[in-house]
Amino acid sequence: MLLPAVLLLALSSVEGTKDCPDYCLCYEHSDLVDCRARGFLHVPFELPDGTWLLDLGGNALTEVQSRAFAGLWSLRVLVLSDSGIQLLQPDAFYSLSFLEKLDISHNNLRRLPSDFSDSLSSVRELRLDHNSLEQLNSLEHLESLEKLDLSHNNLTFLQSGAFRGLSRLRHLYLQANRLGAVRHGSMSMLSTLEDLQLGQNNITQIDTEALTPLTSLNLLALEDNQLRQLKFKTFLSLHTAGTHLQLAGNPWNCDCDLQRIFSKLLSVRHLHVDDYENVTCREPQQLAGALLALVSSQLCIAETATVLVITATVLVTVLAAVVMAEHTRKKNQQRGKGFDDESQSQDR
Repeated sequence: MLLPAVLLLALSSVEGTKDCPDYCLCYEHSDLVDCRARGFLHVPFELPDGTWLLDLGGNALTEVQSRAFAGLWSLRVLVLSDSGIQLLQPDAFYSLSFLEKLDISHNNLRRLPSDFSDSLSSVRELRLDHNSLEQLNSLEHLESLEKLDLSHNNLTFLQSGAFRGLSRLRHLYLQANRLGAVRHGSMSMLSTLEDLQLGQNNITQIDTEALTPLTSLNLLALEDNQLRQLKFKTFLSLHTAGTHLQLAGNPWNCDCDLQRIFSKLLSVRHLHVDDYENVTCREPQQLAGALLALVSSQLCIAETATVLVITATVLVTVLAAVVMAEHTRKKNQQRGKGFDDESQSQDR
């Protein structure tokens, strides 16, 4: 009974044959090629033409040469993760017009070549997380892309139209970068985006109209940034059926203005602050570490008291002025009457 099992294993896994690169394992008639962690310094030659999935993760490629995958028209999944890649040569992905998933995560890429997306129009999932990317470019031809992971890079700025052409994008992961702001125009043409992860950045500002194009947004994560204040109009511009916000872990300046903004956010039917109970104050110092939900009712008391004092002072001043004016008027009337009486007596 053991013999058929051995024969089946031999047929499904072929190592070192002419149809399979040396040191790799090929499965399912060479459709699945496993070259993971085999010490490759470059993409192996003579890969089976019918390869559907190629895993080259865990090697020491350093760079991907031009046309390294030429002829692999059947390739649908390509894994290049954790391979020490520092450079992608022009035409590195030539002939991969039907590729659907590309994983280049956990490498050392600082930039992408100008033609990066030219042959990747069918890619639906792209992983570039855990690299050293400093700017975004060459993404415009990723017209089928639905999921883009750019987390854990060194991005400091999103230029206007950074994601132009990604009309089907649904999930965008930008957490753990160095972004300082979300500018108007940086999210343009992302009407299908449902999940936007911006946590663990250095964001201090969100332009009022920056989120307006995101009409399908379900989740906006802004936790662990450097936000001290918010503009209510920024989130009111989100014309969605329902958007969940994550805002904890920021150094909030808990004053009356912030209390009013959060109160408005909590009252808008289509906005949901998921972590409101965990939003804490950084300033003023006497409230550092306090939960906003517990102190919010007290934040406008001092301001209200000040307004009442000012209002009372004004009222007292006005009333005193009225009384003084009336007193002066009566006094003048009395003087006038006395003057008239004296004149009449002299006439007699």
